[in-house]
Amino acid sequence: MDSRGLRPDGTIAREGSLTRVAPTFRPVVEAARARIAATFGADRLHSAYLYGSVPRGTATPGVSDLDVLLVLREEPADSDRADVQAIENDLDAAFDQIDGAAIGLASAPDLLSERERYDGGFFVACLCTPLLGEDLAANLPRYRPTSLLARETNGDLHLLLPQWRERAGQIGTEAEHKTLGRRVGRRLVRTAFTLVMPRWGGWTSDLRRAAEITARYYPERSEQFRLAATTGLGSRADADVMRILLDDLGRWLVTEYEAVHGRKAPRA
Repeated sequence: MDSRGLRPDGTIAREGSLTRVAPTFRPVVEAARARIAATFGADRLHSAYLYGSVPRGTATPGVSDLDVLLVLREEPADSDRADVQAIENDLDAAFDQIDGAAIGLASAPDLLSERERYDGGFFVACLCTPLLGEDLAANLPRYRPTSLLARETNGDLHLLLPQWRERAGQIGTEAEHKTLGRRVGRRLVRTAFTLVMPRWGGWTSDLRRAAEITARYYPERSEQFRLAATTGLGSRADADVMRILLDDLGRWLVTEYEAVHGRKAPRA
């Protein structure tokens, strides 16, 4: 993998590996693996993956969360979501190394569908590290940093902004503000980065690096990109910060993204 996150053939390399998991996080990963296998079993679980800072080797003890994707053989049911919630709670209570566990659910047929090829499929093939089961990446294409990939991964920001504004008006605790701020900051940085990704010609999931790369193309927005990155990494997201991110940077990104890449097709 070169400095732009590419293989020698110019396609995006998978960014994580179990060998990059720091020693302090290995017990958490092993506990997650064992609990997932025992709870779901091979009849329900197709595969499981780590993603985020832990498999990239950049996680901070006590600050980073454990991100996991479970791919089931059939569409997730309410019982699956209840089982996931129990695993999340147990891991969070058992390990001080993580600031919570976040386990997502998807189905193998959906991720392999044409509809998800450049969104969920890309996520699994390039941003996820296999933990259990058969790796779906074997059935997915190699991806390049194209406008198509940009649109399909981040071309739906216009749908998220109203939801975030509504959520910001409802929450009250500091922990809730921090959680929403991290979600908003991360998504805005990644949307901003994929806006310029085809021009830059590579991939990174590092929020600070992504903000700096994007700032080269839009220097007048550089401070807002950096603010989104620090918020995405857990800095305090007060009302003024959220107003800047949602009502200024977010609105601008929607307009600029549509002009450059277009909008993601609506999902039925």
